[in-house]
Amino acid sequence: MRSLILNIYKMFLLPHVIVYRMSKNKESIDKDIERWASAKGAKGSKVSLLLNFLANSPDFRTLFYFRNRGVISSLLNIYCKKEKYFRIDMSTKLGGGVLTGHPYSTILNADSIGENLYVNHLVTVGEVNGKRPTIGDNVSIYTGAIIIGDIKIGNNCSIGAGSVVVKDVPDNCVVVGNPARIIKQDGKKV
Repeated sequence: MRSLILNIYKMFLLPHVIVYRMSKNKESIDKDIERWASAKGAKGSKVSLLLNFLANSPDFRTLFYFRNRGVISSLLNIYCKKEKYFRIDMSTKLGGGVLTGHPYSTILNADSIGENLYVNHLVTVGEVNGKRPTIGDNVSIYTGAIIIGDIKIGNNCSIGAGSVVVKDVPDNCVVVGNPARIIKQDGKKV
């Protein structure tokens, strides 16, 4: 019965497919779909995966609507709601391949965030005195982490749960703590 209801709901999501196919951000959406499919072990065409993630994941819908801002996405959000407690500032430049792990009460307000971001819940990426962070590619930000101010997070970094990052972090680092400190760089303990 549940799968029947889900399939009927997916029919209501078909306008999203038109938005996806016409999107100027289709390449980033494709990367999001591929990353989600890989993480969840899902298989299928991009359209079927898109419909599946839209039907089952409000956080994926938030990403989708972020990438397709406008009147049509606002109308689609009326009956297919995004995650209201996951916010992405509209001026943030966000690379493709974003994967979320229950991003409840998560705010992404950065100058730019690279490809393949993983973000968990209760994360704040935000500004101080109008200055916002720049985050590289392949960065994972875990539960409750805070990254604020005019700082740079390098590529291939992990920000540990509960970390408060207010200084630059070079490439290939693991940081933890409040204030955050590097515990591993280039695979070696520091």
